[in-house]
Amino acid sequence: MALSRSFKDTVKARAERDPEFRAALLGEAVEAFAAGDAASGKALIRDYINATVGFDQLSEAVAMDPKNLMRMFGPRGNPRLANLSAVLRELNRREAIHFKVEPERLLGGQSV
Repeated sequence: MALSRSFKDTVKARAERDPEFRAALLGEAVEAFAAGDAASGKALIRDYINATVGFDQLSEAVAMDPKNLMRMFGPRGNPRLANLSAVLRELNRREAIHFKVEPERLLGGQSV
């Protein structure tokens, strides 16, 4: 059965009208990276960029070539921490959201 609307178009339409959806995309990407799932983190960031700012505009903000950004978040990309941090900082600034990292457990096995 053929889909009536492409996935990218659906994500873009939802991102345009729903700031909570955009924030959730970024949040899931950061959680994926923190959990060691770089492939999912890159895919989520790529979807977010395509649905919102676009690689050309983002490249100007982070002073990187747009093709390098596309490769960095592609399936075989391997972003350096400095580049990933610059991109996440800019995307967070655009959304006016802030991520907070907290441990699930304290030392000694106590839950937070």
